[in-house]
Amino acid sequence: MHKLWSSSVARLAPVFIRLSSRLKSTGGRPSAPLGSRILTNPDDIFKHNMWDHVQWTEEEKENARLKAEENSCIQIPLNEQGKFDTEAWQYWDKFYRTHQNKFFKDRKWLFLEFPELLPSGVKSQDTNRCLGDQQAKYSLPTGYDTETRLWQHNGLTHCHRNTDTSDHPGAALEKDEADIQMTPFPGQHASFRILEVGCGVGNSVFPISNSIKEMDAFLYCCDFSPCAIQLVKDHPDYDDSVCHAFVHDICEEMASFPFPPRSLDVILAVFVLSSIHPDRIQGVVNRLSAYLKHGGILLFRDYGRFDISQLRFKKGRCLSENFYTRGDGTCVYFFTKEEVHDLFSNAGLEEVQNLEDRRLQVNRGKKVAMHRVWMQSKYRKLYPPSPS
Repeated sequence: MHKLWSSSVARLAPVFIRLSSRLKSTGGRPSAPLGSRILTNPDDIFKHNMWDHVQWTEEEKENARLKAEENSCIQIPLNEQGKFDTEAWQYWDKFYRTHQNKFFKDRKWLFLEFPELLPSGVKSQDTNRCLGDQQAKYSLPTGYDTETRLWQHNGLTHCHRNTDTSDHPGAALEKDEADIQMTPFPGQHASFRILEVGCGVGNSVFPISNSIKEMDAFLYCCDFSPCAIQLVKDHPDYDDSVCHAFVHDICEEMASFPFPPRSLDVILAVFVLSSIHPDRIQGVVNRLSAYLKHGGILLFRDYGRFDISQLRFKKGRCLSENFYTRGDGTCVYFFTKEEVHDLFSNAGLEEVQNLEDRRLQVNRGKKVAMHRVWMQSKYRKLYPPSPS
């Protein structure tokens, strides 16, 4: 055990040196907003379960690339791959029937990383406690106050009721709101609407829905697993006055949502796009973006390239490059920062944040350190150009 600990620390020592130098050059603060637990002393490695903003050595990058190349060298035959796409909902439905709501924990970190999930100017108790006043630098959309319905733009205050011009973002938002009042739909009364795609059994749903009560906000959540949606509806915290859960396959091109286009302020996609075949992801994002209001934001978190979970796959589980199937038939893709940017930019969304979140996860009992890589991004729907 001591040998394993010594080996881990020795291998990570260059990382500690670079991190110490980086923190000194940035005034002791990490350059990215994710996390604040920085490991600068190798003797402290097993004091916590997770360390933030870990940089990899060139040797570690090369070893990860070689490991992924090795476990991808044998791919599942093409004539056997189709079922993992066409029957994906069945594999996930079976997963939820087996594990019910016991597999995943509620995502209490949501408001720390995605304060945009709350109407501008409103903070959850978790956000207040953990972020203090940091949320002041985030807004949705920038300059727009959902409580007063006023738009702050170029130093001017525009009334949200102004509909005679389209030379500022407030007019575009007003048009969005006017267009969606034509046909009744769940949550129509709310001035702030959120959609979570691939909601599973509600590990994001209930932290959000419990926080938006009394806020004139509404949450939609969907999954293509009927079992998962039923578990959400059976949850004691499910409240249809602030939440509407429904079965929906976001890969189905002709499937309609229970709300009109340009009606959403926020779309949340957490560890869901990675489960979709890479050839279909762009189409999914394109369709989702059509439901965002102008100025609305898409929040994304998912697996990053060379995460430990990718490197642990055995030979024969690879479907295509960086896309694998697990033993239970569910699938997972591992993104790069560049791929994420292209994915959302091609859908007409503008980058607000695009981070590669590298962390060191520690098993203190076994004295083992593992590299985790996640992508976290925020992309906003552009406003229509002003008439010339």
